[in-house]
Amino acid sequence: MIDRITQSLGRLSRAERQVAEWVLAHPRQATEATVAEVARESGTSEPSVIRFCRRLGLSGFRELTIRLTEALSKPESFVHSDVSDDDATSDATAKVIDSTIQSLIDLRAQLSTMPFDEVVARMVEARQIVFIGLGASGNVASDASQKLFRLGTPCSALTDTPTIRQFASIAKQGDVLVIISKTGSSDDLRQASLVATNNGATVIAVTERNSQLARSAWQVFACDSYEDTNIYTPMSSRLVHLSILDALQVALALAIGEAAATNLRRSKDALQVPDLQL
Repeated sequence: MIDRITQSLGRLSRAERQVAEWVLAHPRQATEATVAEVARESGTSEPSVIRFCRRLGLSGFRELTIRLTEALSKPESFVHSDVSDDDATSDATAKVIDSTIQSLIDLRAQLSTMPFDEVVARMVEARQIVFIGLGASGNVASDASQKLFRLGTPCSALTDTPTIRQFASIAKQGDVLVIISKTGSSDDLRQASLVATNNGATVIAVTERNSQLARSAWQVFACDSYEDTNIYTPMSSRLVHLSILDALQVALALAIGEAAATNLRRSKDALQVPDLQL
């Protein structure tokens, strides 16, 4: 939660940022404070405190205090720290692994709030499933398509803007689009989501919960993985996205039942090259 607040500073309003900065400076005090106390100490208002909580994707102030308490009780080795130029190789690699571990732990805690049942029900009836992503997320989209097509539903991956825009324009009812984006800030992806939805297609987003892409999708797998991607490409967030899509494949296979199991067996058998008959 400390990392989440820190990474959100750049997109907060002035009043929300005041609340964030006070909480970051007094995290233990914040866990025991009331909304009125936080508003007074940060020089804002109670509505500003509530808006700050909602901006973080929380249900309210009470959840903020709970998440802060959990964050402060975590072992220090699991608290994410960005890699710096001064880090020794051993320290830098440990930070990368610790960040990944923490991201997956956070994901596990959020699974019960994710729309697996709703999404799987729509995918079972899908005419086709299209995974969409740009840059590093394009690799995630390709990986998901390569796995899910074996269940028997036609799948594809779209990883460039012109193709994504064109497909959205002809998408129709029965098509399921899974759009993957770390930040969810791409105008091209948001536009594709809106166009496909207007055409009757189903759009699912794997992205940050308060992003513009999330707001345009039918269902969202909210992934608030806080890492600095200004220099490095997404790392821990990419693994979170891959894990969600792996879980979705398993859930879909279970929902399809024996037909999916049969298709998986046949796809593996197809890799066994028979002896040539001369």
